[in-house]
Amino acid sequence: MNEKIILGIDPGTNIMGFGLINCSQSKIKLIQYGIISLIKESSHQIKLKKIFEKITELIKEYKPDEIAIEAPFFGKNVQSMLKLGRAQGVAMAAGLRKEIPVFEYAPKKIKQSITGNGNSSKEQLARFLMNFLDFEHKNKNKFDATDALGAALCHHFQSNISLKKTSTWKQFLIKNKSRIIN
Repeated sequence: MNEKIILGIDPGTNIMGFGLINCSQSKIKLIQYGIISLIKESSHQIKLKKIFEKITELIKEYKPDEIAIEAPFFGKNVQSMLKLGRAQGVAMAAGLRKEIPVFEYAPKKIKQSITGNGNSSKEQLARFLMNFLDFEHKNKNKFDATDALGAALCHHFQSNISLKKTSTWKQFLIKNKSRIIN
C-alpha cells in the first residue's frame, strides 16, 4: 500500500469536525484535527460558504488523497436534516472540485469499524481514537473532531478490507462462482 492522506469530515451547520490521518503500510499517524465553528455566522448561506472555503483551505494545505465523510444521522427534525445535508453536500463539492474521491459512511458503520460496536457512544469512540492515534483530546465535550477522525480511520479500514478481499478479477470470479450467469 502506498502512503495516503485521508481527510475525515463530520458535517455540521454550527460545528463541523475535521481530522487528517496519514496511512502508510501498517502505520497510521494523526496529522491534524479540529473544528470549524460556524455558530457566529449570520445565515445558513454564509455558513455553507464558510464550509466550502474552510474545506478548500484544508485540501490546499494538507493535500488529502481521499475524503471520508460521516452521513447525516436521520433525526425527527426535517429542517435540521435538510441543513445538515446541505452542509455535507458543500463539503463533498469542495473535495470533488479538486477531483478527490469522496466516501460516505453511516455513523453506526464508523463505530462498528473502529470499536467493534455500532452502538458505541461518542465518548467510547473518542477514547479509542486517542489511544490508537496516541493523542490527548483537548475538549472532551466536543466530539465533532473525533467523529471526523473516526470517519477517516473507518475509511482506511474499509478500503484495506476491500483490497484484501479481492485483489484480481480472477480471484473475484473464483470467490463469486455461484453469482456468475452462464
